[in-house]
Amino acid sequence: MEYQILKHEINEGIALVTVSRPQALNALNTLFFKEMDHLLAALIQNNAVRVMVLTGEGKAFVAGADIAEMVDKSAMEGSGFSRMGQNTFRSIEKTPFPVIAAINGFALGGGLELAMACDFRIASSKAKLGQPEVNLGLIPGFAGTQRLPRLVGLANALFLLTTAEIISAEEALRIGLVQKLAEPELLLEEAMRIARLIASKGPKAVQLIKSSVRQGLNIEFEAGNDLEAKYFGSLFGQNSEGEEGMKAFLEKRPPVW
Repeated sequence: MEYQILKHEINEGIALVTVSRPQALNALNTLFFKEMDHLLAALIQNNAVRVMVLTGEGKAFVAGADIAEMVDKSAMEGSGFSRMGQNTFRSIEKTPFPVIAAINGFALGGGLELAMACDFRIASSKAKLGQPEVNLGLIPGFAGTQRLPRLVGLANALFLLTTAEIISAEEALRIGLVQKLAEPELLLEEAMRIARLIASKGPKAVQLIKSSVRQGLNIEFEAGNDLEAKYFGSLFGQNSEGEEGMKAFLEKRPPVW
């Protein structure tokens, strides 16, 4: 597939994906979702990919969904557009490798929903974040009403969703919406540093951590413990990743994954 909106490159096990529609502040449209679905499928099939970094080109990460595309939709078409975005963002969550959002500027509406679908977020100190849909007489459509309270708590989520307040990167860090800040010129460098750090760890262990944590959020605690024990045990045995990691530790050498 020839991509018109997404740029991507893979180096040292890290896939760097850039939303490149700067003339529209990287607004999300149907083509974006189709391209992202296709690209994710390709990256999942590529066993060399251990981490994905997602960022935007220009002054926005993603400034929202494409209002020009949405304005004439019927109720049924609006629901279909919502489902399209929800499905794509769920696919990001379900990738076997961690996905890091490098928020370089505005992350508003669908843009913040995209960032929240990633496993964690690093933001430029100049970034602005928010869910301003109520200003348009709308609500978030790409699972923002579901992910935001899970990340920042009920009251913080309802405050942001109902007031449409746009918050600073510092405030986003304070409430747990982002995990780390970087100066604008150092953002991508910092995101890639963290990606390389993750890529240096046991690849199967990293995948199982993501799977265990994300599945565990949706099941009972004891069921989550059972899942953890199963995954833990799967890393033991002859020629296993765990065996190599533990032997390397005892032999005081770097592990060979």
